[in-house]
Amino acid sequence: MSFISVLFALLLEQARPLRRGNLVHASVRAWVRWSARNFDAGKSFHGWIAWGFAVGGPALAALAIYLILDIFVSWSVALLWNAAVLYASLGFRQFSFHFTQIRDALADGDEDRARDLLANWQQIDVSELPRSEIVRQVIEHSVLAAHRHVFGVLAWFSVLAAFGFGPAGAVLYRLSEFVVRYWQHKSKRHLQPVSDALQQTAGNAWAVIDWVPARITAIGFGVVGSFEEAIDSWRNYESSHEADNDGVILAATSGAVNIRLGGIASVAAFPADGIGATPPGSETDMPIQSVLEQTPELAHLAVIVGLVWRTVVMWMLLLALLTLARLLG
Repeated sequence: MSFISVLFALLLEQARPLRRGNLVHASVRAWVRWSARNFDAGKSFHGWIAWGFAVGGPALAALAIYLILDIFVSWSVALLWNAAVLYASLGFRQFSFHFTQIRDALADGDEDRARDLLANWQQIDVSELPRSEIVRQVIEHSVLAAHRHVFGVLAWFSVLAAFGFGPAGAVLYRLSEFVVRYWQHKSKRHLQPVSDALQQTAGNAWAVIDWVPARITAIGFGVVGSFEEAIDSWRNYESSHEADNDGVILAATSGAVNIRLGGIASVAAFPADGIGATPPGSETDMPIQSVLEQTPELAHLAVIVGLVWRTVVMWMLLLALLTLARLLG
């Protein structure tokens, strides 16, 4: 059932992606705002209550509907519910649109337009970035978006669905990531102040929930890319830095496709001359064992697209084999 649900959701998402401002996402934003407004009283305990309502409530609702359909209607209708929830949770087209626009602008030699598109996508100042840095940031943001919108969702959905929890895992993961971004955004813009306690609670919960999926994605990139280099880059990163989930993914990506990435990953994995600021003392604290010499170029964007799609195919094959084994068993 998991394989069929994922297949339906991916095909539907490619054929008819959800548009911006759709009813599903608008309802989710309204629910998250309501949860913060009614339960955020500025203390850690209240933060967990608000987070529980914002994230746990929809996940339990998705599970309850799945169980009702499966028990009282039919498994085929429950399968369609799984596919519908996955369709709303997955988001290939939510980031591929930006990726394609920036890639086309760079291919046309219009770096100013590429900078504007990247700035609008990530809400950051990139006015002074050279071409190689634009490519690097596009790669990093796209890889992390692919993980958060696709592979992380698939990981949580597959695990919980195997234990009979239907689409609850997909909703749990997707909303856990969303509330971190949304509450930080609201707090910064002062439209709806969100307490530090609630933001910290959401951040801590997200770090735990994303810990396993991030490493699954890193391994997946290594399997479909250059495995030895990916694992070596990942190991160097974790041995020299307090590893966070995004850094693990970027470090594994840099090794899998043999390019130098900046940001979190390169600071730890390539401290001597990597792009970006180097922490004091890192040159001596971690001797360089291997250095990836290739800086990101336009051609590497196609390499990243291939890496992501090969990982999707690997996921589908794995789900198909697990479904077949369950049917035969």
